[in-house]
Amino acid sequence: MNDHETAIPLGFRLRLGRAAVQTIAERAGADVLHIKGDAVYPELRPHMRSGSDIDILVRPAHVAAIDRALRAYGWTVYSTFVNGSPFGHAQTYSHAVWGYVDVHRLFPGIGLDPGDAFARLWQGRGSMEFAGKPCPVPGRTEQATVLVLNAARGRSDSIQDLRSVWFDATVDDRARIESLVAELDARTAFDAALGQLDRHRGEPDYRLWKAVSENGTRLEEWRGRLGAAPTLRLRALILLKAPMVNVEHLGHELGRTPTRREIVREFFARPVRGLREARARRR
Repeated sequence: MNDHETAIPLGFRLRLGRAAVQTIAERAGADVLHIKGDAVYPELRPHMRSGSDIDILVRPAHVAAIDRALRAYGWTVYSTFVNGSPFGHAQTYSHAVWGYVDVHRLFPGIGLDPGDAFARLWQGRGSMEFAGKPCPVPGRTEQATVLVLNAARGRSDSIQDLRSVWFDATVDDRARIESLVAELDARTAFDAALGQLDRHRGEPDYRLWKAVSENGTRLEEWRGRLGAAPTLRLRALILLKAPMVNVEHLGHELGRTPTRREIVREFFARPVRGLREARARRR
């Protein structure tokens, strides 16, 4: 940074970034819902946290359009749907000015078809203004439900969210959330967030949610992925992918493109770390 440049405070950058992303989405004809961070209604998150990036949920049929538009306006892919998470739910883009945006094609824990789930959330949408730009957001009950499902992934920063939107909620608010959970077929993740996952023992996605919600080992996570895969083809792909190095992740850790030697070294280091994790977990 030279003497004439001034860093944009994170909160302002995120609000300006949301306005920029919404403008791009509209130009691309893509429906998006702004979620998490400062896109949560203040009454649902008394201890407001702006987050560190922008999160949007995109109508699945419009993912290709928003991808093309973001690239055209200077965003580059940081991590892909394939390598980003066990659920393959989001692709992350980075921008020199606006930072990171996570484009969600589905939300983890929602079992309803992603297109139908988006339509349901879109139906109840509200609006919040960022840098003078109206941006669609989920409605109040929809936001509360998303926050509970987000807490199911064992994130420490979501404990306060769970308290404000569920444990401190009124009986009527809880009833509305549970009704929406049923509509979205999201009961397993919902119960995982509330510490009641054992109600789903024996179901296909039980092991995956147990690993995710309890910070399980890599081996436990891959076993969970395998059990949750709905088809033989997907199970075969998971078995093929499991031993492979996540080159994207390795590159992020190194801060550069890894060399072939570093990839080979990581290939042999991964099972050793997995065994150590398993032993530590048993202890």
